[in-house]
Amino acid sequence: MTDTPTASPAQRRLFGLLLILLLLAQIDQPYPEIALLQHIPTMLLIVAGPLLLRRWPLSTPALACIVAFFAIHTLGGRYAYSSVPYDDWARVLTGTSLSDAFGWQRNHYDRLAHFAFGALSVVPVAEIARRWGGLGRRGAAFTVLGWVLAISCLYEIFEWLLTIVAAGETADRYNGQQGDIWDAQKDMALAVLGALMILVAQTATRGRR
Repeated sequence: MTDTPTASPAQRRLFGLLLILLLLAQIDQPYPEIALLQHIPTMLLIVAGPLLLRRWPLSTPALACIVAFFAIHTLGGRYAYSSVPYDDWARVLTGTSLSDAFGWQRNHYDRLAHFAFGALSVVPVAEIARRWGGLGRRGAAFTVLGWVLAISCLYEIFEWLLTIVAAGETADRYNGQQGDIWDAQKDMALAVLGALMILVAQTATRGRR
């Protein structure tokens, strides 16, 4: 009789750190009307993640990528993405804001999150494709790109549906479109770019070995 796989101590610590971040994000919550909607995915990961790992184990680096993305999402969710005060943080550290330095006219934290989704999907999705799908490196790479494109597309459709069923202000704050009619297309493109950059970097690294 074999023991049932469980999350390693390092993996449990990753879930613990994410839980702490989620709790901290609720202190003086600036947008309580959409906080639950923003943080449901993180709560589900914290609750279901250890159970899923018992059935489908992942390496700690793969899980770290997933937790890192959800950490980025949790921070963005606290400020409804469009209001993440990175300019204030930059002024404290450097004396100038990122928007002034780069001439930005909008809050770009949501762009970072979409790029990070693509980049941080590579390791876990490729590992799943190889371990459970029996694919080689090339097949796993195409699986990663398919995953990033599909999930990005489904998420943008979800945001569109939310604008139909939710109150106007709630939908606007959740979507974070900030007046850009091409927001959905740019978000999806950045997610694919993030994945491609990591895949190319991995290929280049293997080529130098």
